[in-house]
Amino acid sequence: MNGLLKFITCGSVDDGKSTLIGHILYDSKLLYADQEKALLLDSKVGSRGGEIDYSLLLDGLMAEREQGITIDVAYRYFTTEKRSFIVADTPGHEEYTRNMAVGASFAQLAIILVDAKQGVLVQTRRHLRICSLMGIRHFIFAVNKMDLADYSQKRFEEISRSIRVLTEDLSLKHVTIIPVSATEGDNVTVKSDHMPWYQGETLLSCLEQTEVTEDEGSGFYMPVQRVCRPDHEFRGFQGQVESGTVTVGQSLTVLPGNETAKVKSILVGDRSSDQASVGQAVTIQLDREVDVSRGNVLTDQDQLPVSKEVKASILWMDEVPLKEGNDYLLKLGTRMLPAVVKRIEYQVDINTGEHLPAHEISKNEIASCLLEFSQRIPVDEFKRNKTLGELILIDRVSHMTSACGVVEQVENGDEKPYFEKGGLRAGGYIFEEFYFNLENAFLSRQKTKETTYRQGDVVSVSGDSFHYPDFFDVISLDDSVAVLVRNQTIQDIISLDDYSYSGLPILDERGFALKISSKEDLSNCLREFNDLGADNKIAFHNKWSKFETYRRIVCNENFWII
Repeated sequence: MNGLLKFITCGSVDDGKSTLIGHILYDSKLLYADQEKALLLDSKVGSRGGEIDYSLLLDGLMAEREQGITIDVAYRYFTTEKRSFIVADTPGHEEYTRNMAVGASFAQLAIILVDAKQGVLVQTRRHLRICSLMGIRHFIFAVNKMDLADYSQKRFEEISRSIRVLTEDLSLKHVTIIPVSATEGDNVTVKSDHMPWYQGETLLSCLEQTEVTEDEGSGFYMPVQRVCRPDHEFRGFQGQVESGTVTVGQSLTVLPGNETAKVKSILVGDRSSDQASVGQAVTIQLDREVDVSRGNVLTDQDQLPVSKEVKASILWMDEVPLKEGNDYLLKLGTRMLPAVVKRIEYQVDINTGEHLPAHEISKNEIASCLLEFSQRIPVDEFKRNKTLGELILIDRVSHMTSACGVVEQVENGDEKPYFEKGGLRAGGYIFEEFYFNLENAFLSRQKTKETTYRQGDVVSVSGDSFHYPDFFDVISLDDSVAVLVRNQTIQDIISLDDYSYSGLPILDERGFALKISSKEDLSNCLREFNDLGADNKIAFHNKWSKFETYRRIVCNENFWII
């Protein structure tokens, strides 16, 4: 017997999704006697001419039955002799696309219904792209209502060609196309006598035989859901193992803090175990005290990224359009934190897949966006680590889900601008723009194309938010480095120990003017910095640096530039 298969039905309005699944349940004798009697009675009093209305097995809401459409996501569990299934029957109406996306997020396979008379529609294309976005890799296209198309082979082949063009555009590999009639039962659970030209499997047989394997990843990681401390002697970290295996004695790293410790004990439920693997809910106790809280990740993977900026493909679900600079609460793994949409890279054309320039995204549209988090967190590409690569954006006022999406690329957190020469290295944020969104009160940094500045490089001393003199010095107290800028050119990068005051303006690596106008000022500044404690670092910067000298605030369209 094959393992459990989780699948979804989707397509346009009135394509017959609920009817199809209802027919599978009815033909497979998977109904209790009272369910079957209720179905027959409801069908007789309905508007279907007394014929069995199989969709009533799934459309449970009164509004659904009155309108003859699916609104809510209906989950059903059933088992045949060869396999167990969980199916999500989802709405086809564009208004309920967000409901369909919820169903797609759990599925391993999608049945896309296509009306034989109407062919592939815009909503069909949208649903297919959403399923692909959510990581579904196995698809069955059920060309439905073949009875209304006179079981025409020619019509089926026309639609099949349209489907193949669409699947090639999305690079889908596991695709099956089946002609069916959900109402009459043709090719649903038994082969159809009306379509002898079709030699393939029935829909149910295809579901029973499809092999879907989950990628278990290359190592162990577990997002921490809860810290359990029943008494002063026990401190355990609870969550679900998302990848790999963990064993007692194994060395783990806590992200994003990078502290390490060994596994002292593992509890699976209330029983001790020497190891735990993917899918198990566990409590892990470490052999020493480390800083771990909800949202952290325990892992043995050296290359698991930690970043505060990602490129993500998202499905926008909110009535209010998405605009660049808007901020939200982001839910990723077990962590929730503020995030801002820094830039909309492009909008995806539902019909062609073309990337279109856009500065705002409307409801049910798909787009690629650059997101910045309020802090660095463990995050990975969806195709590598699903749990650390799927996210939702939540409106900070209404707490409604505004978007769902997946991480396509993690921006390298180490790709910062630097001044560099030999073994000397200092931060180079001085030439970057800092943007402040007035409406949402969010500050972000606009990266420059250059990430490394070296001796001899010509630099731009003017921008929207800064204007520096042609001759000045930059000193980085944290890195103990001095940079000499002469006539807009980096003349030299030297150790701070070799630097002496020359009478030129002195700035820090962020572009703040330092209140140093003599050798005595420089000596006092360096002495106070060397004596600096963690508690008075802010006071030191407030005393010695000044923002307004070379940086400024100007209003520019959606942003205030700092």
